[in-house]
Formats: sequence, C-alpha cells, structure tokens
Amino acid sequence: MRNTLIFAGLVLTASSMALAAPDKSKPAPTEIKCAVMTGRTVNIKAATASGKYADYKGNRYFFCCGGCPSAFKANPAKYAANAHIATPKPAKKA
Repeated sequence: MRNTLIFAGLVLTASSMALAAPDKSKPAPTEIKCAVMTGRTVNIKAATASGKYADYKGNRYFFCCGGCPSAFKANPAKYAANAHIATPKPAKKA
C-alpha cells in the first residue's frame, strides 16, 4: 500500500511538472497584425529592424507603416487590446 501511494505521488508530481513546462514545440511567430490598421499583416523582424514598433505596459506592438506609430503613441490604451507580443527581454551580455 505504501509503495502504491509513493508511486502515485511521483506520477502526480511528474505530470504536474510536465504541464507547467513552457511549450517550446511552437515556433515564435514571424508575422502579426498591425496594432493600428488591424487588417494589415506585419513581418515582425522587418518591423523591428525599421523601428516600426512600440512598447506599452509590458507588450510590444508592431506597425505596417510610418504613420501608425504616432497614432499609437497618441492613444496607446485605444489599441492595447490589439495584436501584440510580450516585450522581449534584453539579451544577456556574455
């Protein structure tokens, strides 16, 4: 009986740890909808390289054109529910 309870406890612990682990099988998205003009798709890498993004309350929003960042910055709360990703953490220096 004691062995059965120990085994059950180990199984429950292992399964809860597996559920809590982040899912790394999904690749990071390469495209996202513009936060202002929601019908337009934006390449995340290209938008980052050209500075067409803004960070707001721990999230990063991407834009399709040069006019969208100023519209977003004028009233970010208006667009906060639109497509975004978590603000990337800075790379650690070696």
